[in-house]
Amino acid sequence: MVHHHRYNRLKKGGDEEAGTLLFLYYRRKRPNILLSVLFLSLLSCTFILAPHLFSASSSLSHLCSFGVQNEGFVGNIDVNAPLCSSIPNGRICCDRSHFRSDICFMKGDVRTHSPSSSVFLYSSKSNNGFISYVSSMIDDGEQEEHDELQHEKIKPYTRKWEPSIMDTIDELDLISKRANLGVHHPCDVIHNVPAVIFSTGGYTGNLYHEFNDGIMPLYITSQHFNKKVVFFILDYRNWWVIKYGDIISHLSDHPVIDFIGDNRTHCFTEAIIGLRIHDELTVDSSLMRSNESIVDFRNLLDRAYWPRIRGLIQEEEQETVDKKMSISPTSGSVFDYQARKPKLVILSRNGSRAIMNENSLVKTSEEMGFQVQVLRPERTTELAKIYRSLNSSDVMIGVHGAAMTHFLFMKPGSVLIQVIPLGTEWAAETYYGEPARKLGLKYIGYKIKDRESSLFDEYDKDDPVLRNPSSFTKKGWEYTKKIYLEDQTVRLELRRFGKRLARAYYCITGIHPQSSLE
Repeated sequence: MVHHHRYNRLKKGGDEEAGTLLFLYYRRKRPNILLSVLFLSLLSCTFILAPHLFSASSSLSHLCSFGVQNEGFVGNIDVNAPLCSSIPNGRICCDRSHFRSDICFMKGDVRTHSPSSSVFLYSSKSNNGFISYVSSMIDDGEQEEHDELQHEKIKPYTRKWEPSIMDTIDELDLISKRANLGVHHPCDVIHNVPAVIFSTGGYTGNLYHEFNDGIMPLYITSQHFNKKVVFFILDYRNWWVIKYGDIISHLSDHPVIDFIGDNRTHCFTEAIIGLRIHDELTVDSSLMRSNESIVDFRNLLDRAYWPRIRGLIQEEEQETVDKKMSISPTSGSVFDYQARKPKLVILSRNGSRAIMNENSLVKTSEEMGFQVQVLRPERTTELAKIYRSLNSSDVMIGVHGAAMTHFLFMKPGSVLIQVIPLGTEWAAETYYGEPARKLGLKYIGYKIKDRESSLFDEYDKDDPVLRNPSSFTKKGWEYTKKIYLEDQTVRLELRRFGKRLARAYYCITGIHPQSSLE
């Protein structure tokens, strides 16, 4: 770890810096200060030899003192805690051990400087009294080059392993300097809560990535602050803040700040730059401080969206009252009967991976005993409305794609049926199947046959595109995207698919369905 080596050089190898400062000092004053130099040389020798004059354990205890002093984000040190979970004042610590993301921590006098895309940490502690003494005798211009104690760079986005997308993410400089330079960046806004800085660039605009790369890592990183935290966003998108405002307001009591757009100097005592991420659409309880899981994340969604849902219900009830005279007296019994049926929601797609015989699927599901709702979410559809539909559903059917991320809105114990087109088997299981099971959903994967794919009409029956999709998908994402994601639609064999419907019906009701296509 580069930052630990730098830290050790400053704490234990101060003789090199001392030598440099002595040289600068001697260069300017050598005609008049021979005795002073001799005296300082003696002090330098004492500094170098001091560790050998005392017990070795004292040096070891000093290196580990930040854990004992209990100065950090976590409090009591935990042998299983991630890197940088506890740091002393005046330090920058970066954890670059995860292949998905980097995350850095700053503690002390932290100040933002958006014009230079920098965050400064001004250290009020003197790491070495001797160095500070010599530094005080050198002109400011010569000292300035030695005032930068540590310099880290970070792109606070959670797809570190994808260079092409990371090239589009703004980079921040994290710089630790001596406290006397703090006057260059006076505080405009002083916060009494920590800051979390992250990017909403990259794949933002795709629902899966918005949750997997942004919202869930933000929950993982910040929920322990109990809303006492300020969010700073790089690659700021106002529509994103509006879209996820309900969730953000349950993670922070403070307005979101555009890091680049807000030129004021914001000052904190703690800052986290970057987000922790566990796995695909997952909260790993073993990595959380209080063992939170994906179920706890879903509970947060519940708290976030229900105030708005109650408002929607009240609006509908008012509309019902207004139309009361036009409702037939017998219609109430029909509604009551419908309410008792298990609710099935079909996530409808247009274009690629659409279910071409969707109307027939609706009819078959209704004949089996389901109350069916076809949901066609658009980019502008309010998430609270989608949450309301899926939270009240018993079964959801959808074709593999970003919209399957909506399974997060379903109650544990519900059934998720994912239609898996050719060439998408690994992604379907990894991105949605496994996370759905972790949420407590009953997951059913339906792998289509080649004759259920539109590719069956475009390629010879013995073509590897149909017979051996993995031979293409292993060539890379572009092959998968072009052939299997963009150019494929689905026509379900309803007799075969009906077996999955019957299974889902039985899972929910414990009753065999009224109609079966087995």
